[in-house]
Amino acid sequence: MNWKEEVNKRKDLLVDDLTTLLKIPSVKDLSTSSEQAPMGATIKKALDFMLEKAKQDGFRTKNIDNYVGFAELGPEDASHYIAILCHLDVVPATGEWDTDPFSPDIRNGKLYARGAIDDKGPTMAAYYALKIIKENELSLKHRVRIIFGTDEESGMTCMKKYVQVEPAPLTGFAPDAEFPIIHAEKGQINAVLKWRAQDTQNDDPFKVVSFSSGEKGNMVPDQAQATLIGHNLEYVEREFIRFAISQKLEFSYENNGNSIRLTLKGTSAHGMEPDKGINAGNTLAQFLIKNSIDNGSYFTFISDCLAEDFWGEKLNISFSDEITGPLTVNAGIFRFAHQEDAYISLNIRCPVETPYLRTIEKLNETAQKYGFDVEEVREKKPHHVDQNHPVIKVLQQAYEEETNTQATLLTTGGATYARFIENGVAFGAVFPGKENTAHQKNEYVEMEDLNKATAIYANAIFHLANLDY
Repeated sequence: MNWKEEVNKRKDLLVDDLTTLLKIPSVKDLSTSSEQAPMGATIKKALDFMLEKAKQDGFRTKNIDNYVGFAELGPEDASHYIAILCHLDVVPATGEWDTDPFSPDIRNGKLYARGAIDDKGPTMAAYYALKIIKENELSLKHRVRIIFGTDEESGMTCMKKYVQVEPAPLTGFAPDAEFPIIHAEKGQINAVLKWRAQDTQNDDPFKVVSFSSGEKGNMVPDQAQATLIGHNLEYVEREFIRFAISQKLEFSYENNGNSIRLTLKGTSAHGMEPDKGINAGNTLAQFLIKNSIDNGSYFTFISDCLAEDFWGEKLNISFSDEITGPLTVNAGIFRFAHQEDAYISLNIRCPVETPYLRTIEKLNETAQKYGFDVEEVREKKPHHVDQNHPVIKVLQQAYEEETNTQATLLTTGGATYARFIENGVAFGAVFPGKENTAHQKNEYVEMEDLNKATAIYANAIFHLANLDY
């Protein structure tokens, strides 16, 4: 089968369907949550679109309590199935985009939109791969399910629901990372550090009455704001301008004489790669400390233990192993109000061999020195598939046949749905050497790469569904 030729016949239809899906702003919104739309109205709209399309294309479909759905192909009486795990929810479209993030725009061979690469573009590629197999009436030994999740970006409750009610697949993959193959994923510790408001009398000339940055724990915050009061706000204004210019960062301020609001722009990045962004919250806190504007323990902790340290060394939790490399720390959400309890949300990506309990203990020891308590700890264990497993060999073969390049094995700090399959891996769709714009402004997918990924997925799905296990 010439998979590339089959993709080429359908590439315009693929773009049309993807464009329709990308126009749906499927960001989790519990303010519109209901029994019919547990993740919010727009995510439900995206799920309905994919399930209705699959039904019209002749696939068997199922909606599981509006949390997750799937389209299925292959003999109904087959005992086992292969899972392709996709998600339809997207992170908020923060930052200043060149075009509307939910009005897909093709420029210079790239399709720009929130979700273009994470994960609606790869989802549609996998769907069309299965569609190619169906329309060519190719024989399958096992069933194949393409699963549409709705909560991958903030808790994965959709897949937790799925595994409660559906049998486990033989194997499968998640088209939600990078090519060639990611066979190991770091675990996570997501922790909220609660700071106890302290009634301390001081003669500081300034007081921070509010400080906020970030919306999602798994994103590097690209904007931070602080509102201050004091008697010499011109000093704050002058030093802030000097600081922002020295850091080559965008900024703005509003000084009304009684208070001043500072706004600092950073650079967003995925929480698994905090070193690739500029954390606006960390940076604005550093400004407050370095200029002795607020020396309280909330901001001192940020400056001492989080700023300019992506590896947890200042928190005394650094760790690394040979499989997945170093532990990383992203401070994703900051909230502070004068004389109220405040908090910081940390997203810690842990190597496969990380001692979780000891890491949490050390984090707590460091945080308590600054008046914080570690609360609301959520753990995700790492995921690792042996390099000699049959699924690895099939995916390597598919990738090499369609690209004529070697399919090396990778690891990631990201968490994908692959961890819900015992032998599942992450498989594309960002190609080696290409920019990964997931969770960033001006997110895009290259059209040529999307077509190539579709051919790879069709090849892989067909052979996985006919493999003897």
